[in-house]
Amino acid sequence: MSTAQSPRSARDRLTACYRSGDAMRSRCVSDLVLTGTLDVPMPPARLTADWEREISTQLALEPGDVEQLPLARARTRWPDYRQCVQAATDWTEALGLPGVLAASEVALMACRGARYHHDGAQYGGAAFCNLFMSEDKGLDLHFPCADIRIPLVRGTAVVFDTGQPHAVIPRGGSNGFDAADFAPERDCTLVFLTWELPIEDALVGKALQIAFDVDPSAASRLDEEQVLVNGAPAALCPSSGRWLVGTG
Repeated sequence: MSTAQSPRSARDRLTACYRSGDAMRSRCVSDLVLTGTLDVPMPPARLTADWEREISTQLALEPGDVEQLPLARARTRWPDYRQCVQAATDWTEALGLPGVLAASEVALMACRGARYHHDGAQYGGAAFCNLFMSEDKGLDLHFPCADIRIPLVRGTAVVFDTGQPHAVIPRGGSNGFDAADFAPERDCTLVFLTWELPIEDALVGKALQIAFDVDPSAASRLDEEQVLVNGAPAALCPSSGRWLVGTG
């Protein structure tokens, strides 16, 4: 397991405002990304063929899309599913998160690359734990604000703050998302398991070094979850990952 972190002085101050019960609450956005490469078996050919059919006929993924696959059906054709979940459980327990994965909702996702985005407007009260099941397609998980790139191979596992911008882009010289990099003839679709970890769980907050109630006055003025940049609303450029302050 490794922990990647950017120099704080080089970063904008990100604040996630999220709903906690009936109230809005504020917290910092962690610049920590916990990552490791787990020993998980290759999904059986019958299952990967099923995924490919679902992706092409039902999801019709365009470059940059991230969509959900049916997990219940996949589990009937995935004899090593429990082994994969156990590997992720063991890894997160080693991070100081015993019992957290088992208590968290899991989903099966597919992406054809991913535009720069954050998930703080939908999942501001959570962190994500992702376990990638696809072989190496020459793609990286890129966190532009933190200047972190993680090669995506079978068994790549990450835990990160949902408010942290990220994308899936080609490895190498690419520093942005370009749909042309994901041409129809290129095999660049990834499948991964993802868990929503409650950010207010004391163990999750400690692992990601989350500080809570950092801007209660801002949170009290908001009705919807969002990420503020240096205290101001902002949108994220889907191609470069840069913040566009004042347009959120």
